[in-house]
Amino acid sequence: MSIWWSLHLRREAASVPLARRLLLGTMETAGVDPDVSYDLSVALTEACANAVEHGGGAGPGAPGGPPSGAYRVTAYLDGETCRIEVADAGPGFPGAGVPRAPSDDAEHGRGLRLIEELADHVQFGNRSGRGGAVVSFDKILKWRDSPSLLLA
Repeated sequence: MSIWWSLHLRREAASVPLARRLLLGTMETAGVDPDVSYDLSVALTEACANAVEHGGGAGPGAPGGPPSGAYRVTAYLDGETCRIEVADAGPGFPGAGVPRAPSDDAEHGRGLRLIEELADHVQFGNRSGRGGAVVSFDKILKWRDSPSLLLA
């Protein structure tokens, strides 16, 4: 089974639960185990919240990417894996694109660590030549015994 979708969302707090609900609905319909769905939905919430808070830039955004007032969420359920990518038009990650571990009393960065804990594989990077950050993560799926929808 293969399902994918992509959303361009405004950088507004109200967009975060929309993306989360769409992911949860897709996973439920496909028959993904609820614990796996929950982990991925929390990771997606953190990535979207970061895009809303930090993902803006000056100007209309880069060609081929989301406008500066928007961000993009793409989800792929392909075979036994779900891959999610959140891309924004902000300044991106400083340095080599790999965020440093936050200190225990840090106000920022804990969401990125939570994504790392909930997903099997995580990549933090910057959009080359376009500006903006990209957070992508994937997780091996487990299935319920009786999926609500069987797709051929």
